Amino acid sequence: MKILFIGDIVGSPGREAVRVIVPKLREREAIDLVIANAENASGGSGLTPKVAEDLFDSGCDCLTTGDHIWKRQDVLKIIDHPYILRPANLAPGIPGKGYCVLTKNNLNVGVINLQGRVFMQAIDCPFRAAREIAPFLKKETNIILVDMHAEATSEKVAMGYFLDGKVSAVAGTHTHIQTADEKILPQGTAYITDLGMAGPYDSVIGQEKSRIIERFLTGMPVRFEVASENIQLHGAIIEIDTATGKAVSIKRIQEKL
Repeated sequence: MKILFIGDIVGSPGREAVRVIVPKLREREAIDLVIANAENASGGSGLTPKVAEDLFDSGCDCLTTGDHIWKRQDVLKIIDHPYILRPANLAPGIPGKGYCVLTKNNLNVGVINLQGRVFMQAIDCPFRAAREIAPFLKKETNIILVDMHAEATSEKVAMGYFLDGKVSAVAGTHTHIQTADEKILPQGTAYITDLGMAGPYDSVIGQEKSRIIERFLTGMPVRFEVASENIQLHGAIIEIDTATGKAVSIKRIQEKL
């Protein structure tokens, strides 16, 4: 099974990249399943029902999120969608869910959405959440994919080794900058610290450069604006042995619109 895992989709440029590039990748690479982080897909921050619908129509099968999931109040209308996830290690009892099982080509695939704590808001432990959820999903499938939405590279790397052999892949999101450390860990789990983003590459993590520079120079609040130049889609294609659930390969992608 070949899975396309897309980094954070940023605003309308990111959505356009998904709309145009994903169908091409599906055909060229024989992709079976597409997972994308959509927490910044609406105006650069948050997710709305219309945007989620557009992403599903563009070929995404499952949407993961992160710390910006609640930026748009309308997300509450879709948070219970079977294939829209919020981090599993948020407080108990809040809307939505942090994992799902979907079926593709008569195979069940589990997806877990986690959020880190280093340099981010205080939430429940992602490691304990993963330790609890992964064995539960194993009862339904041996193909399990994890979006580790976190700031610190150390926390992501630690999660990769923590889950090595327990899941098929751990892919980092959140920083919007693709890392070059894709690999298969010793026990067969595919890993990459950050997938990157789908959006305007000539920017500061998807936002207009001048606005971000002004904020750094002055320390004053500045309204951010999604950039528009050099739109690309970054992510990784992961091939899984369906019999064992172990990763066969992981390949970074950087596709221009």
